[in-house]
Amino acid sequence: MTAQSGRESGPRADTVAAVVRQWQAVHPGLDTGPMEIIGRINRSAALLQQAEDAPLRRAGLSRPEFDLLGALRRTGHELTPGELARETFSSGAAVTKRLKQLTERGLVERRVDTRDRRVAHLRLTDAGRDLVDGILPEQLAYETAVLSVLDARGQGELASLLGELLTQLEGRLGALRA
Repeated sequence: MTAQSGRESGPRADTVAAVVRQWQAVHPGLDTGPMEIIGRINRSAALLQQAEDAPLRRAGLSRPEFDLLGALRRTGHELTPGELARETFSSGAAVTKRLKQLTERGLVERRVDTRDRRVAHLRLTDAGRDLVDGILPEQLAYETAVLSVLDARGQGELASLLGELLTQLEGRLGALRA
C-alpha cells in the first residue's frame, strides 16, 4: 500500500483485485480465477463505454444507434432490419425502435422491397454516412490512446487472447441456440 493513496500499487491493485480479496476472506477455498478475468473484462468494458460514448453523445447518438449506422456503413450495402439485428447483436424490436429514430433524423433511408412489401431495405443517407465518417476517427483516436498503456506486443497478445475467448464463446452459445 502506498501511504498517500491507501491503495495497493502494482499490477493487481485494481478494483477487481479488492473484490477478489474480499471473497477470499469470506470463502478462503474458493477459486476466484474466473472472477479475476471476467470481472476485469466487464469492468474494462464499462469504463471504456463511459468514455468512448462522449463523441457519440456530442453527436446526439447512443452507442446502439451508432452500431446500427456503423453496420450500414461498413457493410457497404442495404440491409434488412433482421440483418441489422444480427450484425449488431440486437433484438428485432430494439432495431425497429432505433431505426425509427434514425430515419426521423434523416440518417437512414428505408426502401420497400418491390417483390415483398413486408420487407424493408435500409441504407445510410449522405448525412448518415458523413456522421459516421466524422465520428469514427475520433473513436479510433480515443481507443489508440487508451491502449497506449500496453506496448505493441501486449496489445497483440491481448487481442489474440480475447479473439480466442470470443470465438469459443460464440461457438458455444451458437450450439446452445441450435
